[in-house]
Amino acid sequence: MTTIAASPGISRTASALRRLYFVRFAFAIVWALVTIATAKEIGPLAVTLFVLYPLFDVGAAIYDLRSSRTTGSPTLLYVNIAVSLISAVGVGVAAASGVPAVLRVWGAWAIVAGLVQLIVGVTRRRMGGQWPMIISGGISVLAGGSFIVGASADHPSLTNAAGYAIPGAIFFLIAAVRLGRAAKGN
Repeated sequence: MTTIAASPGISRTASALRRLYFVRFAFAIVWALVTIATAKEIGPLAVTLFVLYPLFDVGAAIYDLRSSRTTGSPTLLYVNIAVSLISAVGVGVAAASGVPAVLRVWGAWAIVAGLVQLIVGVTRRRMGGQWPMIISGGISVLAGGSFIVGASADHPSLTNAAGYAIPGAIFFLIAAVRLGRAAKGN
């Protein structure tokens, strides 16, 4: 086994990301369970939940941005913030047109946010614990495409879109656990 001493900047960033990933895991699991249980039809609660998720993503990206300034370019995090804000508004507006419109906006957001997550994970590989984020980003891109395609189904449903948060939550948990060594400076 090889032990590599991490720089103090990487250790601080890994520690902050580890906390963030644990919070994102908990939020995504709770959000998915509540959304799956309540989003059988598009109503005020379902719309609120589908607007809330990208807004939470904005908050997470802001925390990430503040925590990781010393470890790389923040450009993609700014892109994620902008895309997630636009998506939250877009989901709210699309809700007036029905489930297919919400699925199209949600799918587009999942694709772009997934690409950002994948690229950020690749650029942070030296920190460790990023393979789950890379895989999760790729899955998000594929899931987003499936939501857009699913919007054209005879009876499109928000349930699959809600279930999409569960694998993401698991990947955040795995990444948080794997970041433990980098957070300790090992």
